[in-house]
Amino acid sequence: MKIQFTKMQGAGNDFVVFDATSAPFGLSSAQLKAVADRHFGVGCDQILVVERPSGTEADFRYRIFNADGGEVEQCGNGARCFVKFVHQRGLTARRQIRVETLSGIIEPRLEDDGEVTVNMGAPVFDLPKVPFTAQQPGLVHAIDLAGRPVEVAVLSMGNPHAVQVVPDVDAAPVGTQGPQIERHPRFPKRVNAGYMQVVDRHSIRLRVYERGAGETLACGTGACAAVVSGIARGLIDSPVAVETRGGRLTIAWAGGDNPVWMKGPAISVFEGTIEL
Repeated sequence: MKIQFTKMQGAGNDFVVFDATSAPFGLSSAQLKAVADRHFGVGCDQILVVERPSGTEADFRYRIFNADGGEVEQCGNGARCFVKFVHQRGLTARRQIRVETLSGIIEPRLEDDGEVTVNMGAPVFDLPKVPFTAQQPGLVHAIDLAGRPVEVAVLSMGNPHAVQVVPDVDAAPVGTQGPQIERHPRFPKRVNAGYMQVVDRHSIRLRVYERGAGETLACGTGACAAVVSGIARGLIDSPVAVETRGGRLTIAWAGGDNPVWMKGPAISVFEGTIEL
């Protein structure tokens, strides 16, 4: 079977995008994992699928699969690429669209400067909904890693995040500690592990070990979660420039139940056909 794809990236977070608006999407988890393989496939952090919506509330349906073949709820950098993709393919002329995801409706908007702004919805602090197992409510919790307590801010941006504050993000143990946090038993659906360095009141540096993908050059929902956790802890103020290893994102949040806004680049890299 041959299938067409588009390779895209948002701040270095890279994707393979499939258009399933005219035919059902039927790739298995093993096939998706093969597509994501950087040696034997196309190579990507996540696979994005564009579908027709299931109802009338949205313009499109947006599905996200991690490099391990598992489907997940949300991907912020992918949402920006989604908007660029549907415009480039002529699937819509609207600059702002409503997109159905597993975690709810999001509303990305194509800006005049070519970047994309996404309303990522309000952060979720209700721990059972993250989900996270805790003895008491609150944002910051100590989790045990091989007998050593590590403090993380726990919240959801449509997918679960655990954010640490570190003095130097370059020296953070992302590759060794990240996998332990991702699969920590107190996160029943696993978690994205973020490492945030506060530069000043409106600037942070960030690395994220993503659930099912490993460390990526950028993570949109991770940037949102880090900024929300920093604002909630009184460490930073909105708006915040987030420097990732793949580029800069701008995150704004007014607090409370207000939505988180993310702005950043989305680039098409190449198109091709893969045989599966």
